[in-house]
Amino acid sequence: MTTGEPLYKERYRPRFHLTPPSGPMSDPNGMVYVDGEYHQFYQFTGRWGHAISRDLIHWEHLPLALVGDELGDIWSGSCVIDKRNTSGLFRDESGMVALFTHFKDGLQSQSMAYSRDRGRTWAKYEGNPVIPNPGLKDFRDPKVLWHEEAAKWVMVVSVDKEVYFYSSANLLEWRFESRFGEGQGCRAAVWECPDLFRLPVEGRPGLSKWVLHVSIGDNGETDGSTAQYFIGEFDGRQFRNDDESGGEVRWTDYGQDFYAAVTYSDMPEADGRTVWLGWTSNWKYPFAGPTSPWKGGMSVPRSLTLKTSEKGRIVLCQHPIAELESLREGRPLVWRDVVLSDGALKLEFTGSSYEIEAEAEWREDDTPTAFGLRVRASGEERTLLGYEPGAALAFLDRTAAGRNDFVSRKGKPFHFGKRFEAPHGAKDSRIRLRAFVDESVVELFVDGGETVFTSLVYPEGKADGIELFADGGKVVFTEVTVRRMNSAWV
Repeated sequence: MTTGEPLYKERYRPRFHLTPPSGPMSDPNGMVYVDGEYHQFYQFTGRWGHAISRDLIHWEHLPLALVGDELGDIWSGSCVIDKRNTSGLFRDESGMVALFTHFKDGLQSQSMAYSRDRGRTWAKYEGNPVIPNPGLKDFRDPKVLWHEEAAKWVMVVSVDKEVYFYSSANLLEWRFESRFGEGQGCRAAVWECPDLFRLPVEGRPGLSKWVLHVSIGDNGETDGSTAQYFIGEFDGRQFRNDDESGGEVRWTDYGQDFYAAVTYSDMPEADGRTVWLGWTSNWKYPFAGPTSPWKGGMSVPRSLTLKTSEKGRIVLCQHPIAELESLREGRPLVWRDVVLSDGALKLEFTGSSYEIEAEAEWREDDTPTAFGLRVRASGEERTLLGYEPGAALAFLDRTAAGRNDFVSRKGKPFHFGKRFEAPHGAKDSRIRLRAFVDESVVELFVDGGETVFTSLVYPEGKADGIELFADGGKVVFTEVTVRRMNSAWV
């Protein structure tokens, strides 16, 4: 953190999530690693804000990186390291290249900028736009990667309710390759902020799959914005969905506040991880929360894996990165073999920024209708994180989490409180819940991140308690661990 910045102690300010000192932060952009630094660019009202970190936990805010010019505002995009100097812009060394959307008078086109000093200063390419608008209303958010087998750069761009793929040898001249989206997944609104990456499948040596991820804009069908992913094959030109029907929808996050997630480019080779994060808000109510002087923030960074589910499907799993453990304060509080039968237990803990893990099991002859955790709990306020065995549903319920009456992006009043559900089959009548609670952000990871919820909450009271609960039957919490989290900003 640079000198003179706040210690981030305002009400509702997360302590270990990235937020801006002031102003509105939205879509993550240009995420890249180079020379020991992770660069986090982000949308800041038509410009790119900029923060850097050496561990993805502690951040230093830098001046704005990209600002508008005669071609328009700077919208979302990505960064890569041109290690081979394919662009010819870096003489004999490598450098950072940003591909982004220019927006002016309703026209969107793809442009480029480059940096020779590790992202501190940027020069716009004189030949912008590198891909002029081909006559489309929605044409934005380029994500670029190097495709090793094809030995070329690949760009995926959002185009209404689908994506276009382009290729290039030099990052300057781009050729259209193919399109994907018609008849695929959820097409309730415009697809935005696409990402494309390859992951190995755990437990199946030699098998890897490509993941195509897109966020879906605000719409009535999904009650706001959301995100989905596809699993398939990509040969450098065309993406093929493993689901031949195209009708399957794979939701990324079952809460309402995880959007525009994209992965970090050029992760260190020795690391071996694929890591992303998302914007913790929703385009239904992007900056409606009662926070000041900032609006918006990012989720905790998550490491991504593919696993084969009990039903034989390959699914995307999200894991909070291990670096978060560096913020754990003191010794954990642990409860073992807590038996609840249609009741509740208040834990001897108070706090508003912590990590909690709970393992629970139940018997078929006395199955509870629901059980789980009540976090940010006090009096009438609480956020419920739990499971319904009979319905095989995981859930996050913020109906009584605190402030609920807000105004949507369209200027209409709406009720913020809501219960979110996800189908989730628990194996052997056991389940594991892991949550990160940070003032106004709650992130729930079920059974190793196979099912995930991200939600904003705004308690009006102190709401610093934790309770275990069981409804309509008996559950055994075999182990519950709570770890207080230090601030990343002190």
